Amino acid sequence: MDVFMDIIMNLWSTMAFDNLYWGNVVMWGIAFLLIYLAIKKDYEPLLLLPIAFGILLVNLPSDIMKEGSGLLWILYHYGEEWAIIPPLIFLGIGAMTDFGPVIANPKTLLLGAAAQGGVYITFFGALALGFTAAEAATIGIIGGADGPTTIFLSAKLAPHLMGVCAVAAYSYMAMVPIIQPPVMKALTTEKERKIRMKSLRKVSKLEKIFFPIITAIVVILIVPDAAALIGMFCFGNLMRESGVVERLSNAAQNELMNIITIFLGVSVGATMPAEVFLTPQVIYIFVLGCVAFATATACGVLLAKFMNLFLKEGEKINPLIGAAGVSAVPMAARVAHKVGSEADRKNYLLMHAMGPNVAGVIGTAVAAGMFLSVLK
Repeated sequence: MDVFMDIIMNLWSTMAFDNLYWGNVVMWGIAFLLIYLAIKKDYEPLLLLPIAFGILLVNLPSDIMKEGSGLLWILYHYGEEWAIIPPLIFLGIGAMTDFGPVIANPKTLLLGAAAQGGVYITFFGALALGFTAAEAATIGIIGGADGPTTIFLSAKLAPHLMGVCAVAAYSYMAMVPIIQPPVMKALTTEKERKIRMKSLRKVSKLEKIFFPIITAIVVILIVPDAAALIGMFCFGNLMRESGVVERLSNAAQNELMNIITIFLGVSVGATMPAEVFLTPQVIYIFVLGCVAFATATACGVLLAKFMNLFLKEGEKINPLIGAAGVSAVPMAARVAHKVGSEADRKNYLLMHAMGPNVAGVIGTAVAAGMFLSVLK
């Protein structure tokens, strides 16, 4: 009997039940909620599902995040902490992006830049609430609605906020159709929403080849700290537009993007143990992230309205496309088109909105580079 009890006790000692505490169970609930949103509601499933499972794994007592040898520690340390994975995501995004709408209507670059106003306004708001400058920058960048850029910046400036800010960024990206329309409608009249824009001109292949090259040179000279993101983004786009490396372009868009997305999601989720996530700061971050996103939407719409004061009839911009200046590609552009079509079913804004949408990707990367240059 004593031998049997010894065996039972030894077996029990190898289990992890004694190392659990209530915070772990709460984090399981959060992981299950994200899994539900990813599967049932289709909210950014490609990233929310891996993030959710990473959260679940890190809140199960094990050595999976053990420094130097844990699987998720290795993925996080060499992927996010060393800022390798986000630029590779940008490589894939660049390979999938068509710069044609931006080249055809360069004014939309300004709308993508204006949307970054939400980033800077939230930065100062977070400072006022007591966050450090590095933390405030990481929170503010959520307003760009760009998950990889948020992860890239937080890895450099505030690694302890990476998981929370990443979940907030991807959550708000998924909620673009919920958050943006009320802001867009509140700031525009029905007449403005009915503005029809003339068809975009045809962009030549030569223009599409030179655009990523020139963009990389100009942006990196102005903001060197954005080189990793902008460089990979433009390189991916050059592969796409050159037409001579289709295999490489397809690999960047598909196999590489899928593999990196898995590693990105799981390792980001692993930065969210209960002791880090269950703090009052988290509530502030989610609220500020929502404010950042809504403010970014408003800034894009308001700049478009301001530009219309100086544009001739027939050249005016539908202010709704300014809301697509956040870098949630292509969802923000689709929302701008949908709100416009509600006012005029024959008004086709999608391609026009893709201009500021793509410009927003560049704008958010530049904003991150500026924060890095000042705060690192």
